Amino acid sequence: MSIIGFIGLGNMGFPMASRLAEAGHTLIVDDRDQGAVQRFQDQNPGSRTVTGAKAWQDADIIITMLPNSDIVEAVLTGGVAAAASLNTLFIDMSSSEPIRSRDLGVRLEQQGMRYLDAPVSGGVRGAQNGQLAIMVGGRWQDMDQAKELFDVLGKSTIHVGQAGSGHAAKALNNLVSAASVAATVEALRVGERFGIDPKVLTDVLNASSGRSNTSENKVAQFMLSGTYGSGFPIGLMTKDIKIATALADSLGIEAPFSHDCEAIWQSVLDAGHGAEDHTRMFEYLANPITTPAFTDERQINA
Repeated sequence: MSIIGFIGLGNMGFPMASRLAEAGHTLIVDDRDQGAVQRFQDQNPGSRTVTGAKAWQDADIIITMLPNSDIVEAVLTGGVAAAASLNTLFIDMSSSEPIRSRDLGVRLEQQGMRYLDAPVSGGVRGAQNGQLAIMVGGRWQDMDQAKELFDVLGKSTIHVGQAGSGHAAKALNNLVSAASVAATVEALRVGERFGIDPKVLTDVLNASSGRSNTSENKVAQFMLSGTYGSGFPIGLMTKDIKIATALADSLGIEAPFSHDCEAIWQSVLDAGHGAEDHTRMFEYLANPITTPAFTDERQINA
């Protein structure tokens, strides 16, 4: 069993670290919120906390699960990497910026370390159940060392390419997911105004070429039910969309549809809904329709 440093015990990081501890690994945990660290230790008595910089020397692998590239770089270059043993494998599982991740990998290698970027998809529920999809950028041999950990955390692990590729793939995946949510919600609202029950139109989508993860796993479960509990907020979805469009811009690729999608989600974020579940876009992308219009032929001809 490995000794794993785990930095970031938020909504995703806490259950991910817990699964690793339950699998028998010794964890050294750290978070800006010391209350989260204490709760983790209470639930996982065999874990250790960071009592000084030397604590990181014992870790074979150090995982970060943090909000963004700024924080990841500040934590790693601000002392953790310098305190770790040579040849330590760093795995950034945050939703970070691909080009910055690639550069971070180079800097860590120059210090005698190794680096993978391995962001995840699947939300809090997937983190709790070990059903995450993991997208990995970096060297094959480093991924082989981490495979046992990835198997504990996820249902699928895909090696995408060089360092930074995992974060690129994650952002692009969520761009497609966000576009699907927006298109599906608009279609349901148009159909509802015409007189088609959204439940019925969802059945049509799922039986036809409009089928998607949104129509199959979000509409009935979280939108039409009104529970809005998928576990992934609008703010994080918008952040990932912006990472994807920024990547396109940096590569000199025009992506007008992607930028339009970004504008849609950004407008809802600007309205103050960033902390709400992303399936609540069913409410925010179009006004709820209560009375179908012109469903009777006599009304149409009147």
